[in-house]
Amino acid sequence: MKIKNIAFLPGLAPCRAVARITTILVTSSALGLLAGCATEPESHVVSDSPPPAPVRSVTTTTTTTTPDTMPAIVVGSPGNMVVTSAAPAINTTIVTVAPPALQSEVVLAQPAPNYVWVPGYWTWHNESYQWVAGNWQLPPNSSSVWVAPRCEQQGNAYKFTEGYWN
Repeated sequence: MKIKNIAFLPGLAPCRAVARITTILVTSSALGLLAGCATEPESHVVSDSPPPAPVRSVTTTTTTTTPDTMPAIVVGSPGNMVVTSAAPAINTTIVTVAPPALQSEVVLAQPAPNYVWVPGYWTWHNESYQWVAGNWQLPPNSSSVWVAPRCEQQGNAYKFTEGYWN
């Protein structure tokens, strides 16, 4: 019996066929790998959820006072006098968390000779310390002096008193 070879791809066609088959195999392999990454393994280790974050216990007490040492201001003419207190309200807050260290600041150029630099400080607001940046302020009058805010430790607590113009 005589066997006859039939050429399906004459000339360069066999090389092209090999290149196409190689491209198809590489693409199929890559898709197979990517598809395998998208599925979960049949068994996996399950651990307990992480422990909750520690709860920060903060006790806050806020009081507002006016100093008794402040002089009263008389406004109006002698026949129609109104006496008002010049005392500013002073906020005092007591918390159980120490304030952070002061931040360093760059003092900007003074906008006018009568402005006073009020340095930055930490204040207690919304259950946390917040930085109040230093700034130039115009005093309420020419004899006013800025009383800087202060924080004093009292046992396990910290008493913070807001700054004010005196």
